[in-house]
Amino acid sequence: MPKFQLALIQLRVDGGEKAANLQRAEERIAEAAQHGAQVVLLPEALTAGWTWPGSAELADAIPGGQSCEQLAACARKHGVYVCAGLVECAGDRVYNAAVLIDPAGQIILHHRKINELEIGHPYYALGDRLQVARTPLGTFGLMICADGFAQGQVIGRSLAYMGADVILSPCAWAVPADYDPVAKPYGQLWRDNYGPVCRDFKIWIAGCSNVGPLMAGPWAGRKCIGSSLVVGPNGEQVLQGPFGETAEEILYVDVTPVPRPAQGDGWSGHVP
Repeated sequence: MPKFQLALIQLRVDGGEKAANLQRAEERIAEAAQHGAQVVLLPEALTAGWTWPGSAELADAIPGGQSCEQLAACARKHGVYVCAGLVECAGDRVYNAAVLIDPAGQIILHHRKINELEIGHPYYALGDRLQVARTPLGTFGLMICADGFAQGQVIGRSLAYMGADVILSPCAWAVPADYDPVAKPYGQLWRDNYGPVCRDFKIWIAGCSNVGPLMAGPWAGRKCIGSSLVVGPNGEQVLQGPFGETAEEILYVDVTPVPRPAQGDGWSGHVP
């Protein structure tokens, strides 16, 4: 499998500002593609902001909704894979969802967050399935934020058993306003949960968080602080982004998937 360049976009996400957030995402995707990135990873719930009280009004369908259509057009235009966290409406339900879009603009993975924090339950229904997608760059799995620390790392491990070489995870990592990153450097929770899965299965996991203050919802007053993380097949940190509510930045890392034995019939194809 070839080496590819992954871009993690620590995007500023403003609660409730769907159009502005999508425009900002499109601009950063274009910049990452110009730099040579082949896969672009964006944060969780980037259209509305995580647990934004008006999320239901800003949610749209996957596939076919405005958010998906804009990002698919952007993936096509720049010839890159785009992974993004979106707020999805499906009938009378709203999901904290994510998609992986291929360079032709097709959705090849669609995930609904399973291990949502309790404070997120009033906003989002829970997902009930996992999938992986085979591509020329390797086999990708998709999870969202707290899915990564489900008990026993069951979600990450299940994706690895299904054949994932690389797991992409849109995130929204938030801390109290008075959090001191010098006294307690951020990220140990994620290293502790990404690391064992990567080491045991010889895979990569990348988590990309947004930046900016949370202005409403159950965590109003907290701030999202980036610190996006990539862990490699030896279970060690390869890259960590800067910390801070203003740390909007594109991070680049070269990823080389490790060939692994086939996992039998555990692979599930892409979403129609």
